[in-house]
Amino acid sequence: MSYVRFLCIFIIALTTGHVLYAFQETGKDTVGVSVQLNNNTIPSVYLDGRRFDENHIRREITFVNYVRDPENADIHIFMTDEAVGRGGREFEISFIGRRSFDDIQFTLKRTVSHNATYDEIRDELNEVLKIGLGPFMMRTPFASRFTLKHRISDEELTQVLPLVDTWQNWVFEIYAGSFQLGLESNRRDFNGRWGFFADRVTEDWKIRFRPYFNYYEVEIKQEDDEPVYSKRHRHGLDSYIIMSLGEHWSAGIFGDYFTRNDRNIKSQFDTGPGIEYSLFPYSEATRRAITFVYRISYTNVDYYEETIFQETHEELVNQQLHASVGIFQPWGNIRAGFVGSHYFHDLSHRRAELWGRISVRLIEGLSLNFHADFEMIRDQLSLPAGKASLEEVLLQQRQLATDFSVSGSISISYVFGSDFANIVNTRF
Repeated sequence: MSYVRFLCIFIIALTTGHVLYAFQETGKDTVGVSVQLNNNTIPSVYLDGRRFDENHIRREITFVNYVRDPENADIHIFMTDEAVGRGGREFEISFIGRRSFDDIQFTLKRTVSHNATYDEIRDELNEVLKIGLGPFMMRTPFASRFTLKHRISDEELTQVLPLVDTWQNWVFEIYAGSFQLGLESNRRDFNGRWGFFADRVTEDWKIRFRPYFNYYEVEIKQEDDEPVYSKRHRHGLDSYIIMSLGEHWSAGIFGDYFTRNDRNIKSQFDTGPGIEYSLFPYSEATRRAITFVYRISYTNVDYYEETIFQETHEELVNQQLHASVGIFQPWGNIRAGFVGSHYFHDLSHRRAELWGRISVRLIEGLSLNFHADFEMIRDQLSLPAGKASLEEVLLQQRQLATDFSVSGSISISYVFGSDFANIVNTRF
């Protein structure tokens, strides 16, 4: 098959979405070409994506070499993914040619259903990989030994079937997990969380209604005294309606309910509008994003105990500004942001946060990772009056006053040895 004919079928298959793709040696039943044919002419591939099942890929796609460092690769395969409507995920896989393939670069997308199992997802991704490797294999001496199978009928090429969604893009999820029960002779712990999601995502709208419940209880027995009990809960409701205003703008309205006894919040209701601007088009969000969000909220809150400001009930107005950047590239990724907020009744009640996550591949095999968070805190309006007892502090039953919070980490990793990563061994 000529290179031109192959590309024609390749393009038709992608645009119709009805592809049964399987590269195979012409005239044989076995899929793939053994990498032992000639390692000097077989492209080397570097897989870059957290959802790749590399063992499964190496076992199923054997007509390329796999390397563990991108500097040694002829083809760099980079994958990102994001949640889409109806609870599924859209995978974006970029094929970046290097060395003799440096003029080939393209991206394929594949959406999987929320009902897909882990095995179905990895098979879907394997099929996309086979399709994407096709143009590269046409440059090798084995081009004549590959074919592309498809299941596209003549009728399908001339007729587009309408999509019917009886759920109108609504997805519902009930979850109950992380139930933990610990028993000792003098101690009993229970920790649980459960809740419900109702989401609707379309090109123009994004809607969520999500009640959630988190409960923690501990009982500690004492030899000469009554047992010590601690019960903490964090329940609430998240909801929003967000409307698209094009490739760079969106607007929405938010409504949240919150109750948390270890923060002295008996009930808190927040509602208000928000607007977001994206410097880059939303369609590029899986690779790069710089966004700015402004929100203004009305808050109605009741406290369990009187606060340090002699309040048991308050009505407040708050404004927030969020700025964030996300860059995802083969050399690494950067995520960073700033959040600032304050209450209008007293501008001294404010909060500011800076955070960052950076992972950079420095040289062959060497990666450097940074994580940092810094928060200036001046808005702890719910702090109860009076001093916290030692028991309340140790059992985390009461929030303590603080002016700031800092956390951070630095990690480095270095991998060396054989350049090739073709062998699969899953024993133990």
